[in-house]
Amino acid sequence: MDITFAQIEDIPEIMRVYDSARKFMRASGNMKQWINGYPQEALLQDDIRKKQLYVMRYDGRICGVFAFIIGADITYAHIEDGSWLCDSEYGTIHRIGGDGSHNGILSGAVSFCEARIRHLRIDTHEDNLPMQRAVLRNGFERRGIIYISDGTPRIAYEKI
Repeated sequence: MDITFAQIEDIPEIMRVYDSARKFMRASGNMKQWINGYPQEALLQDDIRKKQLYVMRYDGRICGVFAFIIGADITYAHIEDGSWLCDSEYGTIHRIGGDGSHNGILSGAVSFCEARIRHLRIDTHEDNLPMQRAVLRNGFERRGIIYISDGTPRIAYEKI
């Protein structure tokens, strides 16, 4: 699998991947995460401008996408029902999704991100049981509850 920075011209395929990921979420009982068309195209354009959105290609076709941001994340500043393992600089994996055509999207992203910084964080919705299992399989530890910008809780994980 090839991982590269996303380009503006990739947005239609990225939106297709996110549509597939949302459908999988709904089919697996996760009705509350990524609602109202999230992530919207404007957010993706901003991620691309900031060089923090990546696409995963297999045989030239985009099959996965994720944002990767190194540095403090405001949503991770306060954690409840737990604590962080370490306060050193970290990278956060956000908005990861696959189109269902290939397994190992999260594993591929984690390997890619770990090659850039060894301290990683990620979060997911309490209803996203497949992602919770995948995060734990990839060596993350559940650390507590954080709240995203709209005030809804997410389970937070960390890996060093």
